[in-house]
Amino acid sequence: MTKIAIAYHSGYGHTQRQAEAVHAGAAAVAGASAKLYAVDALDDAQWAELDAADAIVFGAPTYMGSASAKFKEFMDASSKRWFTQAWKDKLAAGFTTSASQSGDKLATLLQMMVFANQHGMLWAGLGLMPGNNNSQGSVHDLNRLGGFIGAMAQANADQGAEAMLESDLKTATHLGARVAETAAALRRGRN
Repeated sequence: MTKIAIAYHSGYGHTQRQAEAVHAGAAAVAGASAKLYAVDALDDAQWAELDAADAIVFGAPTYMGSASAKFKEFMDASSKRWFTQAWKDKLAAGFTTSASQSGDKLATLLQMMVFANQHGMLWAGLGLMPGNNNSQGSVHDLNRLGGFIGAMAQANADQGAEAMLESDLKTATHLGARVAETAAALRRGRN
């Protein structure tokens, strides 16, 4: 069984909804199990489960051009794993949401990618062409925000998580499936 961990922080529920979509995509892949981890409430057993996972998908809202402070605390707390290279050669990926169309989400995904690479992890991008970038496109396209290194979502600041666009959630589901499939291939190759 390939184990996929989704380690995320969500301030207002939007990123949690995105995390749940990543989880659904990963869990739908045959031979994969997926589990959600709220990084602001990890106990020792959950840290051990992250250590045992084949892949960790990181998620955080983009606040002020960066991952949320709670996610940054998780990053800093992972330094014991960094020191022992406990996550080396695991697969990693990321997702983020913010209220603005851009909202500097790319900066958050880059921050996650650098973090994963410091741990010696292998980064998986989204693997989708950009949507909604021509006269035939629409906000209903997968990858409508045109990210490549991770899944991006936009959620209006004055609306709750229930108002998120289905296309952004389907993009996150795609990312979860891609990570589970790639992690399984890496596992088969290592065996």
